[in-house]
Amino acid sequence: MKPEVTALFDPRTFSVQYVVADPATRKCAIIDPVLDFDEKSGSTATLNADRILDFVEENGLSVQWILDTHPHADHFSAALYLKSKTGAPTAIGERVVEVQKLWKGIYNWPELQDDGSQWDKLFAEGETFFVGEIPARVLYSPGHTLASITYVIGDAAFIHDTLFMPDSGTARADFPGGSAKRLWQSIQQILSLPDDTRLFTGHDYQPGGREPKWESTVAEQKALNTHISKCRTEAEYVAIREARDRTLPMPKLILHALQININGGRLPDPEANGRRYLKFPLDGLKGSNWG
Repeated sequence: MKPEVTALFDPRTFSVQYVVADPATRKCAIIDPVLDFDEKSGSTATLNADRILDFVEENGLSVQWILDTHPHADHFSAALYLKSKTGAPTAIGERVVEVQKLWKGIYNWPELQDDGSQWDKLFAEGETFFVGEIPARVLYSPGHTLASITYVIGDAAFIHDTLFMPDSGTARADFPGGSAKRLWQSIQQILSLPDDTRLFTGHDYQPGGREPKWESTVAEQKALNTHISKCRTEAEYVAIREARDRTLPMPKLILHALQININGGRLPDPEANGRRYLKFPLDGLKGSNWG
């Protein structure tokens, strides 16, 4: 079955948000929505999320799920905001609890609930669900993070930070809990899907300044991906991926975003003066490339 897939690109974070709809029932899922944040002023906004809500309303859709593929390091999740507007349940992979435990220590945040209770649903590997009448299933896709998952909805797979567009290669694997070896294994699982499976990535960094792109197929990735097509073995891939990762600076929002996203998209509670404050460690990610 073939869902209607609409992508909404956020140029500030190079993120791709998706509305995935069953054309028969008009029910849909929202995948990886962005809550706007300007690190220079500390301002938050709901421009991206409201754009999604406008699209849903204009097209007569009913939101059935609000899905995240993993706790993001480059933008805040708008899942909780969208739940407040639509009443739809939020979901993520069950291994998010491992990410919560890891970053709970990095943030020195003993009061953080690390049982995944911030989401309405924690998906297990192989678990199935529906978007309207279209069957969907979950693939556990670690490597970029401990908790990354892929949503396969009909003939479409939402792969976020595993494979990018073929001219961009694959995602980094050097975040806390990341592993190039596990990422290779996750990519091989994705590439074992039928060749005509549509693949939708979560970021596009527009190499060479081209227009943003986000859709490919399994066959195209096998033939053209700049990392995968060069590597015939896991060892070759791990060597290339780890060498590349050593040259990359950390995302500019990683320490801002993870404390929001491991808490289900919740902003910090206001303090006595009515303001909210982010907290992150100095020298918490030692050895990072300043870039």
